[in-house]
Amino acid sequence: MRILVVEDDHALREAIISLLAEENYVTDEAAAGDEGLYLAQQAIYDLLILDIMLPEISGLEIVKAVRAVDNTVPILLLTARDSVADKVYGLEAGADDYLVKPFAIQELLARIKALLRRGGALASDGTISYGGVTIDSKMRDGFIEGQALGLTTKEYDLLEFLVLNKEQILTREQIFDRVWGFESETTISVVDLYIHYLRKKLAQSGHDNLLRTVRGAGFMFKEK
Repeated sequence: MRILVVEDDHALREAIISLLAEENYVTDEAAAGDEGLYLAQQAIYDLLILDIMLPEISGLEIVKAVRAVDNTVPILLLTARDSVADKVYGLEAGADDYLVKPFAIQELLARIKALLRRGGALASDGTISYGGVTIDSKMRDGFIEGQALGLTTKEYDLLEFLVLNKEQILTREQIFDRVWGFESETTISVVDLYIHYLRKKLAQSGHDNLLRTVRGAGFMFKEK
């Protein structure tokens, strides 16, 4: 699972990122709203955590921009404002939840997990299933009829992204940014290589037909 944290308070941002790392979430971060908006628009995240008061562009503006293109990614707003009017405004802008600073770290974690479950990203036991394939975020492996696929780290990240976005076309650029990251020194051709690796492991149980190539567009995880 990959989460974007946009928060201009360095100490708080680092505390959130540290917490998420302990829970095996991958994170990207930004301290300013314009950078946060750019990252959010890449459509590679399972959750956005946004401070409202940010330099350049506010968290609310990010929410509106993301929702304007029908991106349904769960969004959690962080703010020092605790009035009912402020909460209502944030939720009406398109956010899914609202947490007032200062907050307990464990409450933040509970809300993150609730949003991921509500969005269908996670079952209560931390697994995700589709088309006979189950992926376990704690074990970081895929399973078919109880048999582990024996995925490498990147193969797992690739399968997770495909399953989380089942029946949607993912471009090579989206997959590369999600699995390898914006700062990776490898080339985008690595995507096709790992698609090949993953297909071979799915083929062992006859499930490779789930992973489809969409000519001229990218890849999709979809049942017949």
